[in-house]
Amino acid sequence: MASKELMSLVVILLMTGSVSMASTVVNFDDLTLPDNESSWSGNYPIDGTGEVTSFSSGGVSFNNFSDGDYGSWEGFAYSNFSDVTTPGYGNQFSAYTGTGYNAGDDIYGVGYVPNVDYATIIPVVTLPSPSSLQGAYFTNTTYTALAMLNSEPPAKKFGGATGDDADWLMLTITGRDGADAVTGVVDFYLADYRSEGNALDYIVDDWMFVNLTALGVVTTVEFGMSSSDTGTYGMNTPSYFAVDNIVIPEPTSIVLLGLGGFLIGRFRR
Repeated sequence: MASKELMSLVVILLMTGSVSMASTVVNFDDLTLPDNESSWSGNYPIDGTGEVTSFSSGGVSFNNFSDGDYGSWEGFAYSNFSDVTTPGYGNQFSAYTGTGYNAGDDIYGVGYVPNVDYATIIPVVTLPSPSSLQGAYFTNTTYTALAMLNSEPPAKKFGGATGDDADWLMLTITGRDGADAVTGVVDFYLADYRSEGNALDYIVDDWMFVNLTALGVVTTVEFGMSSSDTGTYGMNTPSYFAVDNIVIPEPTSIVLLGLGGFLIGRFRR
């Protein structure tokens, strides 16, 4: 087939949608929990050292560290808790939406980012092969959201007594390649009180899609959090987030889109 004919075919297929842009959606629905209002956050070995492990959903690996001596965990957990009203650490596994992103899909991921000075791990997602992420849905946990709304010592109420304090909570998503080099960074505000008008202040209380194409082709994705409310020991704001429906385009879709872009650019010269 002549180059111009090939270019025309690719453009027609892309414009008409005749080629299916298939994607893998990691939505945690292949995981199980023993009952409603439960979670998995590690194996909690009682050996004084804890255990670094992982769980998988949709072929994607999520890291986890648990320590039975302290009953603590880091990295990722998964949950179907739906409590959107109870404040405090005891409700650390509930998404502030009360459910997963999809109707009838109750299981979602929960990430916890410990203070880096005391962390064993930070939340990291490992893909089965280098891929370009389309995006994912994120929201607050109930524990974090209510701490920002009402205060949860040492965490302050966002906005302060007057509502005018320029508080914020940010999730930072970093892509890395197989050599551990950074491929891109995306920031997403889980709360933002920096606007001049208080009516524009917000705390995320729904599943919000975050475009992750700027990360490029990645092997791992790591998550960090930062807040305007920070003290001697790091963030005062509880450093949790919830995640669901991570969208990973199939490699054939990426290649076809790249081929179409290349040919279009070539024949515009």
